[in-house]
Amino acid sequence: MRGIGAGFGVAAAVLMAVATPQTAQANGYWYHHHYYRCRVNQHQHAVAGTVIGAVAGGLIGNAIGHGRAGGTIVGAGVGAVAGHQIGKNTHPC
Repeated sequence: MRGIGAGFGVAAAVLMAVATPQTAQANGYWYHHHYYRCRVNQHQHAVAGTVIGAVAGGLIGNAIGHGRAGGTIVGAGVGAVAGHQIGKNTHPC
């Protein structure tokens, strides 16, 4: 009987030693996973903002430049930069 009781005690001690690091890792994993997903979402918003800004800026530049290519290109560039910054900042991590 003593051997079984000692065996349960050792098993409980081993179980506690093994379970504690996993609990600590789970919280660290959640934080890093959440931060990674947040950064991915932020990047996706920045890319979408760049594309939308470039298209909108190109249309506005074309209208202001009366159909000239220079106005379209400048408008698309300015719109892309502005859209990127706006898209990136709408999803803070």
